[in-house]
Amino acid sequence: MARPDKAAAVAELADQFRSSNAAVLTEYRGLTVAQLKTLRRSLGEDAQYAVVKNTLTKIAANEAGISTLDDLFNGPTAVAFITGDPVTSAKGLRDFAKDNPNLIIKGGVLDGKALSADEIKKLADLESREVLLSKLAGAFKGKQSQAASLFQALPSKFVRTAEALRVKLEEQGGAE
Repeated sequence: MARPDKAAAVAELADQFRSSNAAVLTEYRGLTVAQLKTLRRSLGEDAQYAVVKNTLTKIAANEAGISTLDDLFNGPTAVAFITGDPVTSAKGLRDFAKDNPNLIIKGGVLDGKALSADEIKKLADLESREVLLSKLAGAFKGKQSQAASLFQALPSKFVRTAEALRVKLEEQGGAE
């Protein structure tokens, strides 16, 4: 491959690292082309899965400011560049790896922070962003309902207490 081609490949990979929320490195040794196609579909629309050359990708990652992945560039490597919700793509990788033990998750990076293979699996165990946001909204709504009930209870309790006091005073006044 000519030098300009390598420079263009490095520049393209560096751009992918910069524009991605996360990148996950995998070893794909032993997977067929059909299995790789299935894997690409399972990652979702917001992820690209690319088989890469280690040397060029290592240079591109360093150019993008990611030097924590240097030790992972050995053996056949493919990178999942994730631009959307990293949890969805991590789940796709985890589920595919369960069915296809030849796929090995090496590690990755999320918003500039290095992730081990175990951390990526923990990320896959999280619920999606939408589910977490809806749970948070439900918790806020529940607290607001409790506060509204409390504020509504104070005036009605005051009215009941005042009425009980009026009745008691009338009884005491009538008894004398």
